[in-house]
Amino acid sequence: MTEPADSPIAAEPAGCRIGTTGAAALPLVIEPGESSEPRWLAAWLSTNRTWLLDRMGSNGALLLRGFAVRHAVDFQAIALAVDGELKTEYLGTSPRRPVAGTTHVFSASELPPFYPIPQHAEMTFTANPPRHLFFCCLEVPATGGETPLVDLRKVYADLASGVRDRFEQGGLRIVRNYASPSGRGRFNPWQLKPWPDMFETTERATVDAKCGEQGFTTEWSRGGDLRIVSTQPVSRVHRRSGRKAWFNHSQVFHLSAGEGEYRRIFKMRPTLRHWAVWKLTAVLAGLQRWLVSSDDYAMHCTRRDGTEIPDPDMEAVRDAIWQNLSVTPWQHGDVLLIDNHAVGHGRLPYRGPRGVAAAWA
Repeated sequence: MTEPADSPIAAEPAGCRIGTTGAAALPLVIEPGESSEPRWLAAWLSTNRTWLLDRMGSNGALLLRGFAVRHAVDFQAIALAVDGELKTEYLGTSPRRPVAGTTHVFSASELPPFYPIPQHAEMTFTANPPRHLFFCCLEVPATGGETPLVDLRKVYADLASGVRDRFEQGGLRIVRNYASPSGRGRFNPWQLKPWPDMFETTERATVDAKCGEQGFTTEWSRGGDLRIVSTQPVSRVHRRSGRKAWFNHSQVFHLSAGEGEYRRIFKMRPTLRHWAVWKLTAVLAGLQRWLVSSDDYAMHCTRRDGTEIPDPDMEAVRDAIWQNLSVTPWQHGDVLLIDNHAVGHGRLPYRGPRGVAAAWA
C-alpha cells in the first residue's frame, strides 16, 4: 500500500464537519454533514483517502463521531475504506477474541476492568508494527473505560535529555513468559495467555519460526512454558513529520508499571477503589522483586545488556506521557483512527460492560 507523499495537507473535503473535542488538539473530530450512515461514511473516507492519511500523519488520531455505526461489520467496512490491508495476526500481550461476523475485527482487550493499560503504540516490539490502528465503541461502560491518547513525538521531545540519552544508548530488552497449555487453569492475574493461544498452533517448531521472523529468541522450559526475549531501540523516526517518537513498551512491561499508573489514576480520579488497587499493586510488585528473578516475571524489560532500568527513569517516562495525555469519553458508535507510529493509546479502569472493537493494518 502506497503512503501519500509528505506534502502540504489539501483543503478539507466537503460532506463532513471537522474540528476538535475542545481544548485538546488530539483527536481531530469528524462529524456528519450530509449523512450519518456507515455506508456513506465508508465511501466518503475512500474518496478522500489521501487527505485522510495526511491528516492522520499530521494530527496522529481522528475520531469519527455521530455516525450510525451500530455493528462490528460497519466498523470493519470503515476501517477497510481507510486501509485495505487489515491484518489478523496478533503478537501482542492483551487477550483478544475475534468478533463474530467479521474477518478482521477483534475485541480490544479481555483484561479485567480494574486493570489499567498504559499508553503504548501497538506491537512496537515486532519487526513490522502496524501503521494504522482502529477502535470502535459498540457499548459504553457505566464509568471510565476511556482510551486515552498521547502524541509519542511530544513524549520523546519532553523527556529530560539525560533520561532520553540513557534510554537511547542502553536500548531495550523485553522478556515475556507464556504458560504451557497445561497451565490454562492456574489463576494468576499477571500471567500471559498460554502460548498456543497467541500463536494459534501447538507446534513448537512453528512458534520458533514465527518468532525468528520477528527477531525474537525462544527459550522452552521442561514443563513446556515459553520465554520470548527480544531487543529493540526505544525510538522511531515518524515517516511523515521526520520527528522522533517514543516507540517502545517499557512503560507497559516494566515491573513498576502497575503502581506508577494507578498512582496517577488515583490522582486523576481519587476513589477508595483506585487507592486500594494502587497500594495493592505496589505491595505485589515489591513481593515479586523480592521473591522472583526478573526474567521470570510474566513480562519485564531491561537495558539491552540485561541491566535493570531504574524506577526514576521509568517515572520520568510516565511523567512525559501523562502531561501530554488526552482523555475523551467514548460515545456509542465512535470510531477512532490512529497513526500507530505517532500516537499511543491505553485504557483506563472502568465499571459495567464495555464493548470496544479493534482492527489494525
